Amino acid sequence: MQVKICGLSDVGNIQVAAREGARYIGFVFFEKSPRNVSFEQAAKLALNVPLGVAKVALTVNATDDFLDRLTAKVPLDMLQLHGSESPARVAEIRNRHGLPVMKAVAIASAEDLPNIAKYEAVADQILVEAKPPKNAILPGGNGQPFDWQLISGRTWQKPWMLAGGLTMDNVAAAIRQTGASQVDLSSGVESAPGVKDPALIKAFIEAAGVVG
Repeated sequence: MQVKICGLSDVGNIQVAAREGARYIGFVFFEKSPRNVSFEQAAKLALNVPLGVAKVALTVNATDDFLDRLTAKVPLDMLQLHGSESPARVAEIRNRHGLPVMKAVAIASAEDLPNIAKYEAVADQILVEAKPPKNAILPGGNGQPFDWQLISGRTWQKPWMLAGGLTMDNVAAAIRQTGASQVDLSSGVESAPGVKDPALIKAFIEAAGVVG
């Protein structure tokens, strides 16, 4: 089981997450998010991510100029595209920057499932996320799960990660129902929007079955 803790913005919580066994650390580059960090902040934080833990940049419909500056200033291992990027745009970003790309696919009903295959054809990994509520400001990190039964038993073409409303109380059930081997969360380990709680990080990773 591999865990990604997203939206980290301080050294202490990065160290807690890594020590407890998280395999991915996510930095958010989206100004509307309470978890947003600057390139300068992220560059400093990245220096505190241990070897073997992937540094992931979450962006939302980012331009080439934005991504060029981001990848020039912050040492990264993966780009996470969390907007409405088309499959063609995903392929373009992957080719331009030479980094693995994870594409978030929002799910609310069976009608959304064909999008997974479209992005599996061009992305290195898929992140299956709950579709945000109507009028939501954020495309993710809203603490909302989706119906896990929708992807139960699916045959996947690429590595994938389960996200959306996960907490230490429901992650074990989510893993059992979906067969996920990777999980991602942000708001589920926060004491307030954008404020990570080290005790919750530790409890979540333990609940996911990770041995630190």
